[in-house]
Amino acid sequence: MLNKAIGLFILRVLLGLLFLMAGYGKIFTWGMDQVYSSFKSYEDTWLPKFLVQFTAYFTSYAELICGFLVVIGLFRNYALYALGAVLLIVSYGHGLSSPIWDLSHVFPRAVMLIALLLLPEEWDKWQVQKLLKK
Repeated sequence: MLNKAIGLFILRVLLGLLFLMAGYGKIFTWGMDQVYSSFKSYEDTWLPKFLVQFTAYFTSYAELICGFLVVIGLFRNYALYALGAVLLIVSYGHGLSSPIWDLSHVFPRAVMLIALLLLPEEWDKWQVQKLLKK
């Protein structure tokens, strides 16, 4: 049982860190103006401007906040659902701009996220959520 707990802990923290650091980089290193400017090409598609703006902010802040929540193990499933939505949005957006695009950022995160949703949560022993229930 210890290997299951350790494996799930590493999986959860690794996935959380990948999202957390991506969100951190976008918000605090690039800045939201630069993030949004990288989304501007989507305004030339059928997507309305307000949706492109919302998506730039939603995906960046969801990565930061939900990544942190996944790392510490608080509201774990809700954070994973939001990050799953981010992956779906990003996949659609990349597919909209180019039918063949680099999956190297999305695919590993999707596999880890789906694994966390499918593996028994009882194996995830070391999370803040468990401490609060006691």
